Amino acid sequence: MEFSLEINSFINDYIKCIKEGCAAIFAGAGLSVASGYVDWKELLRNPAKKIGLDVDKETDLVALAQYIYNKDGSKQPLAELIKNSFISCNNINENHEILAKLPIKTYWTTNYDSLIEDSLKKNGKNPDVKKSVKDLSTIISKRDAVVYKMHGDISNASDVVLIKEDYELYDLRNQLFSISLKRDLISKTFLFIGFSFEDPNLEYILSKVRILTDGYSRKHYCFFRKVNESDYSNDEEGKKKYQYDRLKQELKCADLMRRYNIHSLMVDEYSDITQILKRIEKGYKKDHVLISGSADEFEEFKIKDIEPLEFIHKLSGEISKLGCKVITGFGKGIGSAVLNGVLDYIYKTNTRKLDDHIIMRPFPLYVTSDVDLEQIKKEYRKQMVELGGIAVFVLGNKTVNGSIQIADGVIEEFELAIDNGLNVIPIGVTGYASEILWNRLIENFEKFYPDNIDLKKDFELLGDSELTSDVIIKTVCKIISELKEIY
Repeated sequence: MEFSLEINSFINDYIKCIKEGCAAIFAGAGLSVASGYVDWKELLRNPAKKIGLDVDKETDLVALAQYIYNKDGSKQPLAELIKNSFISCNNINENHEILAKLPIKTYWTTNYDSLIEDSLKKNGKNPDVKKSVKDLSTIISKRDAVVYKMHGDISNASDVVLIKEDYELYDLRNQLFSISLKRDLISKTFLFIGFSFEDPNLEYILSKVRILTDGYSRKHYCFFRKVNESDYSNDEEGKKKYQYDRLKQELKCADLMRRYNIHSLMVDEYSDITQILKRIEKGYKKDHVLISGSADEFEEFKIKDIEPLEFIHKLSGEISKLGCKVITGFGKGIGSAVLNGVLDYIYKTNTRKLDDHIIMRPFPLYVTSDVDLEQIKKEYRKQMVELGGIAVFVLGNKTVNGSIQIADGVIEEFELAIDNGLNVIPIGVTGYASEILWNRLIENFEKFYPDNIDLKKDFELLGDSELTSDVIIKTVCKIISELKEIY
């Protein structure tokens, strides 16, 4: 899918922020709509009828909620309505899934549902959820992300921020949330998803940040669906309404940028947001390179000027030099060479934080409970491959009943890499599974790289046994460098 120059620029900027640990998400009701939740208009439709109002004619829904409350003299009916509406649907949608997989550590939301924290848990992360002011003073051990629910949580529906009175008293009752959000808005780059910017609390906080930073506020982004002429009737009234709404949207976007440095990203359909998030995920992962392989022997290794393990050592170090994080399953016979290559680079550059340079996922060798070891390995392998954006394949053999065979695990990792959208680079001259995979790729290159046919000449070099190890490694690094720029 082709994106505008502005959206491509955002993707690059936000990937950079994710890598630097300063990316944040602000989720509005729109993020949960795809999960089956109704929006505010639909939620208030029937209660509005009961007081004689038409929700489609109302623009200030906070005031409408206040009118409904005034009629009953209690928040209980609205709280019950919210609880029933939200409990009836808890499907994590694709946007939640993508965001949860990314190493984003700060989430803010006005939503009452638990979909953000549920998606984080589903992806093996430990979220620290702040539902009320008292939660701000406690820290969950080994947390992976903080989820600030500034308007409360469905588990305590009677205390959620809901009516106009709640908004008026917000800064008094929830001042620490306001302070925390101001801090994050000053120090992090936010992406607002599913948010209409009609919330009076957020507008107040944004204005305070603008005053505090005195025109030096951090750049933020938000998604808006373009006002589309096809959504309006073709008569004179419809055309006038379209022109009016388009102008209003343009003025709103200009105001957000001028006053709060929030840049609007215009999409044709809400589904485009999912494609943009996928592109961000793919771009972020391009710096994560899986080195797949195993070896019980090296007879088919065809590079003449270097020993196999020394080649893998040098290859791993050069990949690290590219600014990539190496992923290894610590394949039999080659795992130490991969690790040593990365360590060599770390010590030469005087860096000591190993976790910034390598992800090690050694495979289990035996079972300690009544489980299927092969099934565990399959799931383990799948999770490991999903961490990467590029996969390099070397060697790939194992001993079975005293004879050398092709390592089916390496073949499986290749298939998983393709299924998960990774770019694959089998080094044919290392032999065994990698040579089989290299031949398969060269014979069907257009299938594997339909948009990068010009890379074929570089891939062909990876099967040339007359080339030196330096040329092979430089070619692999050249391919990785070019693929890193394509997502």
